[in-house]
Amino acid sequence: QVQLVESGGRLVQAGGSLRLSCAASGGTISNYAMGWFRQAPGKEREFVATINWSGANTNYADAVKGRFTISRDNAKNTIYLQMNSLKPEDTAVYYCAAARYGWVVTYEGDFHSWGQGTQVTVSS
Repeated sequence: QVQLVESGGRLVQAGGSLRLSCAASGGTISNYAMGWFRQAPGKEREFVATINWSGANTNYADAVKGRFTISRDNAKNTIYLQMNSLKPEDTAVYYCAAARYGWVVTYEGDFHSWGQGTQVTVSS
């Protein structure tokens, strides 16, 4: 089971951009879909974006579609989340996760390894 470590979260003003990274170790992620989820204070964790094993297919939550872009570099065993036009409602702890399959999935139960999360705070 791979270990995942997120980075890149910080305080940013509304309208700004951030790029989150998720580095994997202890195994390769190149055969598996990967995803980003987030959890805001007092709310349940929710799906943000997912990418298939090759990077050719992606899926996004409606709330972030057109603003966020998920990508991956299998040679670096790393995935990314480029977040643009950030809004205060994007404030959350962001988690990356490795799926059990190679194709895009959005259900939490389809992911088996999770990072510890990175805090993103968007000020108005």
